[in-house]
Amino acid sequence: MNPIKFLTEVKNELAKVIWPSRTETIKYTLTVIVFSVFVAFVLGAFDYGLLRLFQTVLNK
Repeated sequence: MNPIKFLTEVKNELAKVIWPSRTETIKYTLTVIVFSVFVAFVLGAFDYGLLRLFQTVLNK
């Protein structure tokens, strides 16, 4: 394929994209950050709980 034709088609396709507004972008970004922190907290708590469980079982 011709690189110039490819870039022209890419430009045409990007013109069709409906880009989110600034407010939507900020809202989605904050949602991802909050969800990531929540998942990190849950996994950290689970890991800590397993660590304490194994320490208790292995120390007996």
